[in-house]
Amino acid sequence: MKNVLLVLNIILSILIVVFILIQGRGAGLGSAWGGGGELFQTRRGVEKLTLWLTTILIVIFFIVSLFNLFAK
Repeated sequence: MKNVLLVLNIILSILIVVFILIQGRGAGLGSAWGGGGELFQTRRGVEKLTLWLTTILIVIFFIVSLFNLFAK
């Protein structure tokens, strides 16, 4: 059981990284320190879907990690 949870955790972590990299809005290192933030836009369509999927995957990852912690 513990091995299944570990493999599931690895798969979820890879998916989370992929979805976070897909979200790269305002790409560029300058935007990390406040540059390029002159325009505010709401998330729509695919951007909103990827944000929700990322959030759901993070919650699932947390729950699976807790199960893995307490599994015998």
